Amino acid sequence: MPIERTPPGLPGLPDPELQAAFYAGVPAKRLLAWLIDALAIGVLVLVALPFTVFIGIFFLPVMFLVLGFAYRLVTIAGASATPGMRLMAIEFRDRGGRRFDGGTALAHTLLFTLACAIAPLQLVSAVMMATSARGQGLGDMLLGTTAINRAAAA
Repeated sequence: MPIERTPPGLPGLPDPELQAAFYAGVPAKRLLAWLIDALAIGVLVLVALPFTVFIGIFFLPVMFLVLGFAYRLVTIAGASATPGMRLMAIEFRDRGGRRFDGGTALAHTLLFTLACAIAPLQLVSAVMMATSARGQGLGDMLLGTTAINRAAAA
């Protein structure tokens, strides 16, 4: 199904009413993808911990944020999706309907990490994903990005 351009708002993204298949179930898929990615990041932290001579135990939240930032940045810049998102068959698109480039991946990852570090922002973002037409979180709204079903985009 080709992505139709919509005149108002975000012209490069599919219209949530006319092309609802792009957004069907995306908020739930994003939650499952987040859980998968959090587990993967947890494994990375456990692997990295011995290299800190276990001093990292005192800085676990910082290790999660730093390794999570690197994990998300590298995977999103490379494929416009984290491994968890790929398993859930969703990917990010920018306001023009294109996959993320390195700069957009960096901005999105920075906003996501900031939201993770400040719990109320993460809560606001989760509510926005569950209630907005395109399933956009706080960072998505600020950047004009969204996650769509990958199968619908093919």
